[in-house]
Amino acid sequence: MDFDTDATAVVVVDMQNGFCHPDGSLYAPESEAVIDTIGDLIERAHDAGVQVIYTRDVHPPEQFEDAHYYDEFEQWGEHVLEDSWEAEIVAELDVRPEDHVVEKHTYDAFHETELDGWLSARGIDDLLFCGTLANVCVLHTAGSAGLRDYRPVLVEDAIGYIEEAHHEYALDHADWLFGEVTTRESVAFD
Repeated sequence: MDFDTDATAVVVVDMQNGFCHPDGSLYAPESEAVIDTIGDLIERAHDAGVQVIYTRDVHPPEQFEDAHYYDEFEQWGEHVLEDSWEAEIVAELDVRPEDHVVEKHTYDAFHETELDGWLSARGIDDLLFCGTLANVCVLHTAGSAGLRDYRPVLVEDAIGYIEEAHHEYALDHADWLFGEVTTRESVAFD
C-alpha cells in the first residue's frame, strides 16, 4: 500500500505505561509485544516526513463522579490517571517535538478533542492506525475517523490486544465496515 507523505499520518493509540508495561494496572502482554513493530513504523514515518500522532488516554480522578451512564472506572477500575506514570507514553517510543499528542478522555480520540480540526488544517486524509487495544480505543478511534471521511487503515501486526479473538474481531469489523487492514511491511510512503 502506497501512502502520500503529505496526506498521511500514523496514529499511535494509547501506547502508555498503564497498558503496555508489566507494572501497569491494565497491562496486556500483547500491547507490550507490539512496541518494537510500532517503533519501526514510527521510524519509517519520521524518515519519510510523515506526521506522527500519539493519543494518550488520560482520566482526571473525578471524571466519572457525575456520569449518567458512561463510566470507564466501573468497567476497568481506575487507570491512566492524570499526571501519573501510567498515563505516560512508553519510553521505548520516540516521541519527537514535531509529533502531535492528543489527550483524550474516552475510547474515541476524536470525541471532544482538537484532532479532527488539526488533521483537516494540514490536509491529512489517510490515517494509519497502530497501538492498543484493538477492540477498544483503536477500533473506536478508527471507526470515528471513517465516519469523518478519513481513510482509516489498521496495521494489524502493530495493534495490541487482550485476547486474540478481540484482535481478529476488530480487524474484521474495520475491514468490513469502514476501513482497510494492512501489515507494517506492506506500508510504503511516497
